[in-house]
Amino acid sequence: MFRTALRNVLAHKARLLMTMVAVLLGVAFVVGTLVFTDTVGNAYKERYLTTLRNVSVQVTPPFDQESGEPGTAGEDTLRRLQRLPGVASVTGSVKGFAAVAAKDGRPLAEDKVSMAGNYFPQADGKDDRHPLITGRAPTGPDEVLVDTSTADQGGYKVGDTVRLAIDGPVLHKKLVGIVRTDNTSGSGGTAVFFDNATAQNLLLKPGQYDGFSLNAERGASEQRLATEARDLLPKDSEISTGAQLREQQRAEAAEGTDGLGQVLLVFAAIALFVGIFVIGNTFTMLVTQRSQEVALMRAVGAERRQVTRSVLIEAALLGLSAGAAGFLLGIGVAMAMRQLFASTGSGVPDGPLVVAPGTVLVSFLVGVVVTMLAACLPARRAASVPPVAALSTLHTPPPARSLRRRNALGVALIVIGVLGVVFAASSGETGRTIVLFPSALLLIGIIVVTPALSGPAIALAGPLLRRFGVPGTLALGNARRNPRRTASTASALMIGLSMVTGLTVVAVSATTSLHQRAENTVTADFEISSRKSDYLPASVHDALAKSTAVTSLSPRRQSVVRMGDNELNLTGVDARSIGDLLDPSFASGSLAALGAGGGKNLLIDTTTADTYGLAMGRRVPVVYGDGSRDTLRIGGIYHNDEFLPTTMMPLATLQPHLKEIEDTSVLVHTKDGDGETVRRSLQRALDQNPLIRLRNTDDLADSAGGGAITLLLNMLYGLLAMAVVIAVLGVVNTLAMSVFERTREIGMLRAVGLQPEQTRRMIHLESVLISLFGALLGIGAGIFLGWAAGRMVSDSIQGYEMVVPWGRIAAALAGAALVGVVAGLWPARRAARLNVLTALKAD
Repeated sequence: MFRTALRNVLAHKARLLMTMVAVLLGVAFVVGTLVFTDTVGNAYKERYLTTLRNVSVQVTPPFDQESGEPGTAGEDTLRRLQRLPGVASVTGSVKGFAAVAAKDGRPLAEDKVSMAGNYFPQADGKDDRHPLITGRAPTGPDEVLVDTSTADQGGYKVGDTVRLAIDGPVLHKKLVGIVRTDNTSGSGGTAVFFDNATAQNLLLKPGQYDGFSLNAERGASEQRLATEARDLLPKDSEISTGAQLREQQRAEAAEGTDGLGQVLLVFAAIALFVGIFVIGNTFTMLVTQRSQEVALMRAVGAERRQVTRSVLIEAALLGLSAGAAGFLLGIGVAMAMRQLFASTGSGVPDGPLVVAPGTVLVSFLVGVVVTMLAACLPARRAASVPPVAALSTLHTPPPARSLRRRNALGVALIVIGVLGVVFAASSGETGRTIVLFPSALLLIGIIVVTPALSGPAIALAGPLLRRFGVPGTLALGNARRNPRRTASTASALMIGLSMVTGLTVVAVSATTSLHQRAENTVTADFEISSRKSDYLPASVHDALAKSTAVTSLSPRRQSVVRMGDNELNLTGVDARSIGDLLDPSFASGSLAALGAGGGKNLLIDTTTADTYGLAMGRRVPVVYGDGSRDTLRIGGIYHNDEFLPTTMMPLATLQPHLKEIEDTSVLVHTKDGDGETVRRSLQRALDQNPLIRLRNTDDLADSAGGGAITLLLNMLYGLLAMAVVIAVLGVVNTLAMSVFERTREIGMLRAVGLQPEQTRRMIHLESVLISLFGALLGIGAGIFLGWAAGRMVSDSIQGYEMVVPWGRIAAALAGAALVGVVAGLWPARRAARLNVLTALKAD
């Protein structure tokens, strides 16, 4: 039986090629994921080992509770640490924020890490934390270093003038060197470094450090150094040995890569699940084609289990071959994943590919197990056909009883799945933990009843197909001839498109809701804020007020007041112009109240009202930060919104009580809208300060989550593409083997006058019909699952409303039709080129 299985594999290698490719792709995805996560984990480990190579003990001063700022220590602490026995060197650390502009003035890395620090040379004149690539170390207040990422993004080279800002106006520094650093984690952020004194003056205080790294002499104990250093520092200082830091970093890197690996493996599992349909279809057709051969084997003494074993051995050989090829392709997939994540600025470090022995074993194990699992049912069918029945016909239809049993099971699974999904959707956040199981039952139920659905669905397409004449009529009959095969082929495509559609519905609904709410709530064209903190200097408001592009504006200035035993954060706005800039949805009252009541009216959102038990018209005694007392009246209550402050009152009333005039943001309305030309005009009015961020309503919606959702959706599309590709291969494989099965039939059709062009059209129409059938099933299931997922996330996304993206759905249907056309190219060409006489002689 082994020799028989081997002979069958070799005899049908062309027909098994597409099946092998389907398994190969699934295995490659699994192997690529494992190699990628191992590679990234090793790269993180090596990077941290390099970064912490000269760190034996790390010291961080205690947090300053009074100022709310990180603690610092001075030069005297540095000198005491340097005098400890066993210390080879001590590095003082100064870290902070710096926004950098490119040479053309545009801000760099607006939504990325933008850090600044000190270059602390040791006795050899080098700082091992930041190795110089070119140039020299800074020696004065007008010189600066940048890392390679900043130089590349900004177009800087040594000798250029770098434009940056710390917490105020633009600074101009001469670039004297470029360094390599891991501090921005390769995330596409920026990093600049000053000499020690300049960094202290700009980022902390003169002579102060925010931490120290001790490098021990050879043979010195890290634990002993940590103990001795503790005696020289304040009680609550954080002290860690190099071994502890390295272990902590390894654990964090492993946790991050494990989470990513699990997500990728889920999509690999989906791809393999889709592949099972392709494999099962192929083996079903191969077994059907070999019915007479199986019957002869049974007639000469082969037992059922021997026939089953023969098919499974054939599947195992195919799985071994696919596993080997998938392993090699998986290494390429891992390399592509690394390049993709690096291009998105995700922070994945470089490093050599790591192929663990377990990965090699997994590739072969997955290939064999998945292929044999998919071949089990065809193997049982092959063994269950009586020899006489197999000798008498090549196509024995399944008994009606088995189809009825299958349909009943499918309907039951669909009902249970739908009820489970509806229950999970109505359970809010708690439903997220249980929704996967009923969703899987629903999809499996649809797969089970698809043969029963295929007949009526394909019949509906009859009037349209008959417009294509004889080819259309023949294509309709071919698609209806074997409902199980049609259903299995369509199911593979259905799974991928149901996932894509569900994700699209949720993502489009969420981003549309965010953008719509931002546009309805914020009528200003731009919000100007600081990238570093929650405060802007008042000079920003003054500069904007002088701009000819601005028609109205209002700052947002805040102060914490006492209200009985509670504290309340009040936001002052310009009562005259705020109506042009914000449009809250009021439960009671209106914005007009800010200009009435002698400036003593306070507007609050519904969350604040509920928290403090405040009602419309109530008078609230408050104590300002300067100690003065006042009584404010609740003049309006509006629905809470992340684009609005929680309170609003007239700025003229609040400002006299402020210690410093600082703005959390400035809202601006311009005469020419929120286009790029206006944005550049405002940036010029603000001296193109990279510290200042200008956001229109689209930017605000993206920052509230819309941008992250779109990025995630695109990434998921890429991951699901593998499953769709495998489904397309399934369509190609099914049609190709169907053409082989119908060789004699096609020869007879050709003999009675069917032209080659009509033959090609017949196969193309059948392919498009199957693809559209699978697409419609997937889109229907995806919309339902998208609705359920949307119900569960609606509590997290204020104002969420389901939006069916009909344009994208139409594009998906058009794509499915194109898939059908492309998938039918090779089978159609093969059918059209069949020799009529040879085809008529085929068994």
